[in-house]
Amino acid sequence: MIEVKNLVKRYGSHVAVDHLSFRVEDGQIYGFLGANGAGKSTTMNIMTGYIGATEGEVLIDGHDILSEPEEAKKCIGYLPELPPLYMDMKVDEYLNFVSELKKIDKNKRSEYVKKSMEMTGLLPVSGRLIRNLSKGYRQRVGLAQAIMGMPKIIILDEPTVGLDPKQIIEIRDLIRSLAKNHTVILSSHILSEVSEVCDHIMIISHGKLAASDTPENLMKMMDTSHTLELLVKGSEEQIHEVVDGVDEITSVTIKPSDEENVMAVSLNMKEDTDVRERLFYGFADARCPILMMKSSKVSLEDVFMELTADDEKARKEREAAEKEEEDLSGEFMDASMKEDLPGEFADAAQEEDLSAEFTEDTKKEEQ
Repeated sequence: MIEVKNLVKRYGSHVAVDHLSFRVEDGQIYGFLGANGAGKSTTMNIMTGYIGATEGEVLIDGHDILSEPEEAKKCIGYLPELPPLYMDMKVDEYLNFVSELKKIDKNKRSEYVKKSMEMTGLLPVSGRLIRNLSKGYRQRVGLAQAIMGMPKIIILDEPTVGLDPKQIIEIRDLIRSLAKNHTVILSSHILSEVSEVCDHIMIISHGKLAASDTPENLMKMMDTSHTLELLVKGSEEQIHEVVDGVDEITSVTIKPSDEENVMAVSLNMKEDTDVRERLFYGFADARCPILMMKSSKVSLEDVFMELTADDEKARKEREAAEKEEEDLSGEFMDASMKEDLPGEFADAAQEEDLSAEFTEDTKKEEQ
C-alpha cells in the first residue's frame, strides 16, 4: 500500500531524514514514533505530499507522490497536528467545502459529509461555527475532513490532542473501526495509546528506522531479563543468604525502605525464569516475611527510551553548539561595530566609553 524507498531530506547541512525505507501493508494500524527532531514529522509531510524529498521516492498504492500527486493524494486522508480549519465556517459548510476540494462526486457529497459527522460525533454541532467549538470538537472536525471520501490510507498526527478521557476512548474505538477497511498510520507521543491501538510500530531515530515490529515483539526483543521488586522484613545479611543461592538471579539491589526493619529488594533475573516460589519458601525458612512482591517487565516506554537515547543527547549537543556560535557571533558583531565606525562616530563612541568610566570613578570618590 505504501512504499518508502531510500528517502532523504536535507535542510542545508542538516539531514532530517537519512535514507529511510519501509513498507506499510493493507488493513493494519501502524504506530509511527520518534523523539523531537528525529525526522518523524518531516517523513509524514513527505508521505502526504506537503513537502518534497531531496532523494528517494514514496509510492502510495503504486502512485509516486511527486510525479503523480493527484492520484496518490486521492488515496490519503491526513490529519495534521494542527487541523486545517476555517473558523468562520459552520461544521457542515466546512465539510462540504472539503468534499469539493477532494473532488467527490456531487451526488455523493451530502452522503459522505453526513457519514463523516456520524463517525466523529459531530451531528449535534453540525450547524455551529467552528470558532465556537471546544478544542476537542475542533479536533473531531479535523478528523472528519481526514476520513472524508473514505480514502484507503488515513494518516493521523496526534489525533487525541485536546480531548477528554471519554473522547479519547471514543477516538480509539473509531481508529480501530477504520482499520477494518483502511490502513491507518498513527503518530502519537502517548505511548500507552500506541501500544493499545497499533498492530505494528515503527520507531525512527536520527532520520533512520531504528525498529519495526509488533509491540509484543519489540518488548520481547528488549526484554533480556525481568525485574522482581520485594519488601522484606529482615536484615541485609539475611536477605543475601536467601537470594545469593538462586542462580537465576543476575543482580541484587537492597536498600532500606520507609518502614522500620523492612528492606526494599530489587532482583534482576534471566529471561524465562520464575523464582517467586523459591524465594517465598526461602524467606519463610529464614523467618523474613515478604510484605510485597511485584514482577515488572520492559514496557513500550522502556523500548522507546532505549532506541532514542542518542537523539536526546544529540539534540542537547546541537543546542549547546548553536548557543556557543550565537554568543561568539554576538561578541564579533560588537567588536566589528566599534572598529568599523567612521571618523567622528568612532571618536564619539570612544568619548562615550571614557565618559562612562569617569562618571563611575566620580561616584566612587563621592561615596
